[in-house]
Amino acid sequence: MFGKPKYTIVKIKKKDMPGGLCTKCGDCGQIIFTKQLKENMSICPKCDYHFVLSAKQRMDLLIDEGTFTEYDNKLSSIDIIGFKGPKTYVQKIKQDQKLTGLIDAVLTGQGEMDGRKVVMAVTDSRFIMGSMGAVVGERITRATEKATEQNLPIIIVSGSGGGARMYEGLTSLMQMAKTSAALAKHKAKGLLFISVLTNPTMAGIMASFASLGDVTIAEPKALIGFTGPRVIEQTIRQTLPAGFQSSEFLIEHGMLDLIVNRKQMKLLMGQLLYYLA
Repeated sequence: MFGKPKYTIVKIKKKDMPGGLCTKCGDCGQIIFTKQLKENMSICPKCDYHFVLSAKQRMDLLIDEGTFTEYDNKLSSIDIIGFKGPKTYVQKIKQDQKLTGLIDAVLTGQGEMDGRKVVMAVTDSRFIMGSMGAVVGERITRATEKATEQNLPIIIVSGSGGGARMYEGLTSLMQMAKTSAALAKHKAKGLLFISVLTNPTMAGIMASFASLGDVTIAEPKALIGFTGPRVIEQTIRQTLPAGFQSSEFLIEHGMLDLIVNRKQMKLLMGQLLYYLA
């Protein structure tokens, strides 16, 4: 009989791997090198899923370098109704200001796109889900009014899953009417408004300024609607169609003018400004 084989146990010290090297696609599950993802404008190379961009990243992508001037960057939200919860509203604001580097959930200003002057606003879903409180509504309204005064087109990029901001109660709902009224005056003057919908654009944002564009563009596979699909299914007790509330579903039903890949977005908007502004 053979004796038992002898083994030598070798202990290998596990090396610490730095975090953030890879990112998992939220749509197809593909593991992507983070550097590769950034070089591809945060688009999955396998399934074309468009990852969320910050407001600053969006401005850098669309506005000509060195031309952007920010509006109203001192406006900050206050706790109007004395909101009570696991965290106070003031704590939540400070937390997200630190996280995002923004004062609130929107960045507004004036710049140039392919050499043409334009006013632009971008909401940021990382800041309380990009929800619209008094400051977001005021900044978008002021930006629209400046565009109207200066006879400039306005572009608003929406990425807001939070709708009207519940922390501010009725004051947040008033912003829907205020922003819509400012855009109505802009339209009455014959000026161009391009609305760009990204993932997600929902609730009070979609029910106000985001749906009022002269041209409405969406990125691929963006979730767009008022109430999420799960809530709707629970309410009507019916199974919704495949792809419900996606960009692709909405363009089939006439709610969008175009679906545009992020890589072509600036080129397409430059053409729209040339022909329509």
